[in-house]
Amino acid sequence: MDLVQSELETLRSRIKIKEKNNGVLDGCHGKKKNKLRDLGYGTMMHHSKRYVALKVMYFGPRFYGFASEAQMDPTVEGELFKALERTRLIFGDKKVLQYSRCGRTDKGVSSVGQVIAMFLRSNHREPRGHNKYSGEISVEESCGEIDYVRVLNRVLPNDIRIMGWSPIPADFSARFSCLNRVYKYFFWLGNLNITAMETAAAKFLGEHDFRNFCKMDAGNVHNYRRHIISFEILPFNESYKADQLMIMKIKGSAFLWHQIRCMVAILFLIGQGFESPNVIDALLDVERTPRKPQFPMAPEIPLVLQSCEFEGLKFICSSDTKQALNEHLERECRSYKLQSAIFHEALLNSSCIEIDNNISSDHIKKKETSHIPLLSRPTEPSYEERRKKLDAGAGMPR
Repeated sequence: MDLVQSELETLRSRIKIKEKNNGVLDGCHGKKKNKLRDLGYGTMMHHSKRYVALKVMYFGPRFYGFASEAQMDPTVEGELFKALERTRLIFGDKKVLQYSRCGRTDKGVSSVGQVIAMFLRSNHREPRGHNKYSGEISVEESCGEIDYVRVLNRVLPNDIRIMGWSPIPADFSARFSCLNRVYKYFFWLGNLNITAMETAAAKFLGEHDFRNFCKMDAGNVHNYRRHIISFEILPFNESYKADQLMIMKIKGSAFLWHQIRCMVAILFLIGQGFESPNVIDALLDVERTPRKPQFPMAPEIPLVLQSCEFEGLKFICSSDTKQALNEHLERECRSYKLQSAIFHEALLNSSCIEIDNNISSDHIKKKETSHIPLLSRPTEPSYEERRKKLDAGAGMPR
């Protein structure tokens, strides 16, 4: 009897373990498989990989820049890789994925056309050694493929969206294959002299040494010549009361660190009448002006990376996904319009507040400072002085 009872207890124990495994492990895996299937693809072990470019939109104010190397969270790149890992579209680190990015936008800067490239999981069965890409996406290539845009947008935060994807050749680099980049900078017209600003902006066109229009990184950057293809100042289809919203549209092959914001800052000084358009000539002449005068950059929030252009690259997504993307962007537009309406209502409401001049104020009136001409200001070290200091530091014994 004791032997039978002992065998029954052993059997019950085995059944409980099996039920536990089925309920926790198998059940959990099954749930994950279903979720992954819902996202657009099946079992991971059966997937091949594909070299893909993704077009990315993000609203920058809450991010510490695009690159995850910023050592601060959150970053756009950090959020993208969380989504890629969550959806199991990636299978290794950035080196294994052959990851590249077109632009490294700074803290607060937005984009509607950033491009990144990497190997992703794929349903596409590509013959071994086939690395060619003609710039056209065939029906066979897109049919049955993972809907990358839909998959990622379902798990990304509201201020980041994938706009489209494209297959790319094996030698593609989002950074070095880019033909040109286009930035837009939004600003209010106010009392700015647009004619003077346009005259000054025209001086940027062509290839110049822009070391006086950037944050210099003498340790890593040794060539400061960049080519500006076009620079336009245009009205935007938005106004507030009698003020017109404007944009500066800058197209170039590549840009230096903070170059756009430095150029815009000088144009604002010219538009306000503090500087002549001829100051651009002096700052572009690095023999005449080897050291950059000290001046604050233009704010980062109005700056947008509009597009990164590549030869033959065409981004796609499914019709349902594009509709969902458009609906999401429209909701975000409406949400920010509502916030704007609330601040406008507060402005109207403040008109009901009466002013009492008998109330003393501890506020000390800020002393107005006169404008110091750019070429008369203290300067930063030149490139040669920075290099000399870096070389001397590298030669010191440790």
